[in-house]
Amino acid sequence: MTKKKDSTVLQTSKGDSIKPYVNMGKVAGRRAAIRSAMLPGLGQIRNGFTFYRGLKVAGLYTGATLLTISYIDNSKKYDIFLDELQWRADHKDEPKPGSPYANSPTDRLTQAKDIYRRNKQVIIFSYVGLYLLNIVEAYIDARLANFDVGDVSRIKVSPDLINTNTLYGFNQATPGIKLSLTF
Repeated sequence: MTKKKDSTVLQTSKGDSIKPYVNMGKVAGRRAAIRSAMLPGLGQIRNGFTFYRGLKVAGLYTGATLLTISYIDNSKKYDIFLDELQWRADHKDEPKPGSPYANSPTDRLTQAKDIYRRNKQVIIFSYVGLYLLNIVEAYIDARLANFDVGDVSRIKVSPDLINTNTLYGFNQATPGIKLSLTF
């Protein structure tokens, strides 16, 4: 006795299966963003090392280094002014002995301390901005690396002379640039 197969079940052969479309630019962009989030600059390098991408990574680390140096400098100055102000608060507005700020009024020291504190906060926000810029740039670079316009459009730039059509027959040619777009 044989059992018949259910006729309502869709039967497909393995040769008829259609593979779904995969946007490789989207996949590459996501991978580059994750890599850059793990280690800044890694997404740019893994997109394929070129001189331009190497400059972007060098600029990223140069910016981070300059921000670090600035943060350390502002932190030292903040600590100096904070120490002077704490001394004055504990000793009835008397300046700290041997301090270079002995002749400075207390309100100016408070102002300077606040400026350096604010600078430290701006630098921290700049770190976050640089980190996010790194991730976004790696994502966009990976997406555009897989974007091919092919023969769809062309841009041609060439030197040209522009006729100004002035009055009384005096036509002076002016140098210019001709831009041709082909779609």
